[in-house]
Amino acid sequence: MTRDGQGRSPRSGAEWEAFTLPPDRLPWLIRGTCALGRVIVRCFTRVRVEGLEHVPREGALVLAANHASNADPALVHCWLVPALGRPVHWMAKAEALRWPIAGWFMRRVGAFAVRRGAADTEAFRLARRVLDEGRVLGAFPEGTRSRDGRMQAAKEGVTLLALRTGAPVLPIGCAGTHRFWPRGRLLWRIGGQVTLRVGEPFAVERRVLPDGRKETLEEVTDRLMRRIAALVPEDQRGVYGAVTSAPEPATNR
Repeated sequence: MTRDGQGRSPRSGAEWEAFTLPPDRLPWLIRGTCALGRVIVRCFTRVRVEGLEHVPREGALVLAANHASNADPALVHCWLVPALGRPVHWMAKAEALRWPIAGWFMRRVGAFAVRRGAADTEAFRLARRVLDEGRVLGAFPEGTRSRDGRMQAAKEGVTLLALRTGAPVLPIGCAGTHRFWPRGRLLWRIGGQVTLRVGEPFAVERRVLPDGRKETLEEVTDRLMRRIAALVPEDQRGVYGAVTSAPEPATNR
């Protein structure tokens, strides 16, 4: 694949729009859309947000949330981004960024494409650059929305990024969103309550087990996802239902 004078591949032109955003402040477009989004959502459902005191204001960070519904990206964006005070660079499915209006908007607020079901080395490289530059990366490790609100087995890409960059992970639990706007439904429902719970940031490490071997990537991913599962009701924990209390190494905030 040929590259231009700045080292960019032809495929990545749109994705690189993310890096025109300032790393330490929110442009007017993001501030305005977050405020508007909060007003719109509150017209249809009650929103409860817990744990904003855990949100770091600087340094590389991975936002990792469960993906229970259509509403999760918008909710996390509208409530967490203002608390961060800086843009979040979202790993979004490639087909969404080709949508005529929504795709343009997502790119303008920091999203870049990931080809689902394929080893997307370009997306991994962009995600690593986000963290190497001390920015915030947003991802849903499960890779796709749940059909019933319960957590599914996660992919290992987010874990690998956290291990290789040393960036702490901020776990976010989306509770009740599957009832507000479930997968397969064109429009959201009116009423009810959704909750976003933010846990403490933690460092992802590959531990040495009692038998002397190091954890596999799958085992580390399992521990990461159980930190998210602890933030949602038991009936949403799915494959991560047996939440353990073993703490991860603390991070300096």
